[in-house]
Amino acid sequence: MSVQFNNIAIKVLIGSLVLSFAVAPLIATADGEVSLYSARKEKLIKPLLDKFTASTGISVNLVTGKADALLKRLEVEGKNSPADLFITTDAGRLHRAKVAGVLQKVESEVLNKAIPSNLRDNDGMWFGISQRARPIMYVKSKVKPDELSTYEALADNKWKKRICIRGSGNIYNQSLVASMIANNGVEKTEAWAKKFVTNFARPPKGGDRDQIKAAAAGQCDIAIANTYYLGKMIHGKDEAQKKAADAVAIFWPNQEGRGAHVNVSGVAMTKSAKNKDNAKKLMEFLVSKASQQWYASSNHEYPVVADTQWSDTLTSWGKFKADQLNLSKLGELNGDAVKLMDRAGWK
Repeated sequence: MSVQFNNIAIKVLIGSLVLSFAVAPLIATADGEVSLYSARKEKLIKPLLDKFTASTGISVNLVTGKADALLKRLEVEGKNSPADLFITTDAGRLHRAKVAGVLQKVESEVLNKAIPSNLRDNDGMWFGISQRARPIMYVKSKVKPDELSTYEALADNKWKKRICIRGSGNIYNQSLVASMIANNGVEKTEAWAKKFVTNFARPPKGGDRDQIKAAAAGQCDIAIANTYYLGKMIHGKDEAQKKAADAVAIFWPNQEGRGAHVNVSGVAMTKSAKNKDNAKKLMEFLVSKASQQWYASSNHEYPVVADTQWSDTLTSWGKFKADQLNLSKLGELNGDAVKLMDRAGWK
C-alpha cells in the first residue's frame, strides 16, 4: 500500500513540475540582468522593458505565460527560481502570490510616493502599475443612461434577461463581488447576487470582449467588462469588433456613492530575487511619467500616477469617481466572494 501511495505522490509531483516548466523554458540570466515573469502578453510589456534597457543599460529577460501557471512555477521553483520580478493582473492574483509566500517586501520612497496607498499592498509586497475599471456598458440604441445608476440596481426586475457577464470563475468578477462585500457586507451582497443572476440574458460564457459583442448582436442590452478590452476593440484591426464597440457606451456606476470598481495590474519582487537593486530600478521605472503615459496611450489603461495625462480614448470616456477601497481587500475577500457566487447560482 505504501508503494502505491509513493507512486501516486511521485506522479503528482512530476505533473506539477511539467505544468510549471511548460510555461517557458528554464532561463539563465547574466550578472545584473533582471529576470521577469509576466502574465501580461509580450506586446503589452516588452516596449517598456526596451525603454528601460535603453535608458539604464540593464537588460531584462522576459518570460510570459498564464497568470496561474506562472504563480505555480514560482511555488515549485522556490528559492531556486531565476525570477526577480512577477507581473500579473488583478489584485486578487497579487494577493494569492503574497499568501503563497513567493514575494518579498520592497521599501521604495519612489513607489510609495507615486502610487496611492489603496493601489498597493499594505505590507509593500506588491504595487499597482496600471488601472482598469469595470463599469456598465450599455447598447446605445436600447438603453438610456438615465435608466442606470449603480451595480446594485442591476438586480432590479427591469433588467430581466438583459445582462451579459462572464462566469463566476473569472477573477475580475470575483474581485467585483469582493468589493461589494467590503462595501455592503456578505448578507446584502448575497441577496443582490441571487437577484442579479436571474437577469442574465444567457449562461455566462466567453471573455469580456464576448460580452460586448453579444450586446452589440442583440443578445443582451448591458455588458459588464473592463474598459481595457473596449479600448482594444476600438483600436484593433478586427472590423467586426470595432463595430461592436461602437454600438455600446460606458456608464460609470455608483457615482453618488463609493464610485466605480477599479482593479490593477501589478508588479512584485520575488522572494528568490538575485538582482534586487536592478529589479527595484525596473519597478520604479514602471511608475515613471513616461511609462505611465505609455500605458494610457498604448494599452488603454488608466495610470496609477495621479498627474499622468490620459489618452484621447480614456478622455472620451469621461472623468469618473473610482472606488477608493484598498485593493488588498479584493484578495482577502476572494474566498468569500467565490462561495457567495456559488450559493447565488452564478455559474
